[in-house]
Amino acid sequence: MFGLSSKDTRFLLIVVFLTLATPILLQPFPEGSSLAQFNAGYPDLMQKFAIFGIFAIGFNILFGLTGYLSFGHAAFLGVGSYTVVWMYKLLGYNVLPGLVLAVIVSALFALLIGFISLRRSGIYFSILTLAFAQMSYNLAYSVLTPITNGETGLQVYSNDPQILMGENSPTSPHLFGIVMRESTQFEVGGWLFTLNNGYYFCAVIAILAFYLSLRIFRSPFGMMLRAIKTNQTRMNYTGLNSRPYTLAAFVISGMYAGLAGGLLAAMDPLAGAERMQWTASGEVVLMTILGGAGTLMGPVLGAGFIKYFENIFSKINDGVLHAWFAFLPDGLEDLVVALIHPFVGKGWHLTLGILFMLVVIFLPGGLVEGGQRIARLFRSKKTKTAGPGGRNRDHQPKPAPHVAE
Repeated sequence: MFGLSSKDTRFLLIVVFLTLATPILLQPFPEGSSLAQFNAGYPDLMQKFAIFGIFAIGFNILFGLTGYLSFGHAAFLGVGSYTVVWMYKLLGYNVLPGLVLAVIVSALFALLIGFISLRRSGIYFSILTLAFAQMSYNLAYSVLTPITNGETGLQVYSNDPQILMGENSPTSPHLFGIVMRESTQFEVGGWLFTLNNGYYFCAVIAILAFYLSLRIFRSPFGMMLRAIKTNQTRMNYTGLNSRPYTLAAFVISGMYAGLAGGLLAAMDPLAGAERMQWTASGEVVLMTILGGAGTLMGPVLGAGFIKYFENIFSKINDGVLHAWFAFLPDGLEDLVVALIHPFVGKGWHLTLGILFMLVVIFLPGGLVEGGQRIARLFRSKKTKTAGPGGRNRDHQPKPAPHVAE
């Protein structure tokens, strides 16, 4: 099914179910509960989960399979955003033409950068990609202001041509009339669920992007990329030219990044140079390593982990902390709040950094390794309780009594 083995098909179906059920899964606590602070079923945040998941999946095709560490993938993220906003300005608010063009322009840009950068490997490749990304950032910020609108950012104005806009066309991003910002809410008990058009649009594209990455991982092309990561020198000695494969991986990865950048602008029609900064490139590196580089689900888990805890820790303020620890005596309550204060609110970076350090130290293979350890633990328990032939020891048949001859 879908050109996949039965095991991969089941895996893909599980991913599809979890992705489509995200608005419900991210609302584990009823509204008004003291733990509702940990809910994350907000349209903007769920869209970020899907979009940055796409970004990380694409980066993993390059870094996870070939071992080439790029510090400049934010350049393609920015290019995709600018392309979509320009399509809004010239054609209209339909998201599809902009996304298609964003992927194409990002592919051409990645082809140019990859052709030059892949002449080197290791740290030199990483520095070259970082240099290109910073050049792109500075060009967008101060040189190409007629195209990018500089530090203000590119946005849509009422006097833009928008030649495909009709009288009844929506005045915000839409897909053939389906407005991205529109949501449907329903309440079950104390739970409030939000089904947002924009999230499901991003979710469907994320599923397709994941399926494509799964096919790449299982293809001969993916095996060749793994061979490059394992021992590129030995491959060259056999007469195989690895550069076309690494360049193809770089371009595919850039297309994923351009698609993610286009989706960011598709949900919010604004593009700024800050999306090209080195910090954005570093963020996708963290997502991939945190989840598990070279694994299928690792980058998605890493992206969700970072975006979820970034949202949770940043919105916990002193008022929330006092509400949590109100049961303590006043002096002790103030002390506990003062101790926790530097790690939340504006200090959420510190907490996220500590979590990242803990994962890297104790789970070198990322979150996926943690899941594998838990699975092995459960399997070992089942093995211990099972007797010969897979039967439970507690239910072994009693031996027949010995009868003297």
